[in-house]
Amino acid sequence: MRPPVAPYLTVSPALAAIAYYTTVFGAQQKAIMPAFDGLRIMHCELTINGGSIMLADAFPEFGSTRIPLPGELSTVSVSLEFKTAKDVDSIFTKATGLGAKGETNPMNSFWGTRVATFRDPFGHRWILNAPIV
Repeated sequence: MRPPVAPYLTVSPALAAIAYYTTVFGAQQKAIMPAFDGLRIMHCELTINGGSIMLADAFPEFGSTRIPLPGELSTVSVSLEFKTAKDVDSIFTKATGLGAKGETNPMNSFWGTRVATFRDPFGHRWILNAPIV
């Protein structure tokens, strides 16, 4: 069954992003479709933390999607809810150790969650949340 809502990220190189998300989040690959050029990924679906993320390389020849530009402010973030504060700390440490830029180090928020944010090496912004208790 397809998820009711799933972010679709344009990311290049997609194969590197798949490896990164697998290592950082423990993502599981559900589907992958290589492009006819043998270099890019036309479509990939990953399961992360019980939800789905779809991704593909940029295909400017088929439309106006593009990867995020370095230093560009992110207009969309992917938010993940975890069971424990330890999960937030662990994933943030893995992500930044593998090239992500930390934006908010793990901290206890005034709204009652353990929260951290980072921008992955491909330009996408991730928000990690978990209950403090």
